Amino acid sequence: MRISKNDLRLCLVTDENMYRDDEHLCRIVLSAIAGGATMVQLREKKADTRSMTRKGALLKEILPQGVPLIINDRVDVALAVNADGVHLGQSDMPVAYARKLLGKNKIIGLSVETKEHALEANTLPIDYIGLSPVFSTATKQDIATPLGLPGIKEITGISQHPSLGIGGITLSNVAAVIRAGADGVAVVSYLMQAPDSRNAAKSMKYAIEEAFS
Repeated sequence: MRISKNDLRLCLVTDENMYRDDEHLCRIVLSAIAGGATMVQLREKKADTRSMTRKGALLKEILPQGVPLIINDRVDVALAVNADGVHLGQSDMPVAYARKLLGKNKIIGLSVETKEHALEANTLPIDYIGLSPVFSTATKQDIATPLGLPGIKEITGISQHPSLGIGGITLSNVAAVIRAGADGVAVVSYLMQAPDSRNAAKSMKYAIEEAFS
């Protein structure tokens, strides 16, 4: 396996609306990792190719060994900066093409929004699924109906892949998401907008591990 369930425990997902500049982005990312974030996904919906490549290369340079860098949507950017992998949505490049371009050693995650998506994902050469969205969230505008905890339980019950819950994840609900069957969570606002990203990540990582115990 190209990724472990431990890598999926707490994924920080970036948002260009939640930091001022590259320096601020790096400070948030490193602070969250110091607090326990296990993976970073560069997700910049408005960034052009040049800007996203610059940010990807910067994060690749500063991330500690063992913390995977995942690029959202953009296989070309992932290749350009030698990221650890990509996360694809249902309307992005088909997995088969992405795998052909990236090779067998890179990570591919795929968002699933329905039971049918999860069953199809079982036939694809991916490494994990993103359960999207778990709850309503302001950071994703074009989203499906929230899965809720029953949806998480249903999909993880039929999926053959490790799973990452995303969408509206906070300290108050993260344990419930894990207990419903997710192997980890992807978090945007709670970590990106925290006054202290290190403490926010530390608290969330503790809640995750407690839910597994």
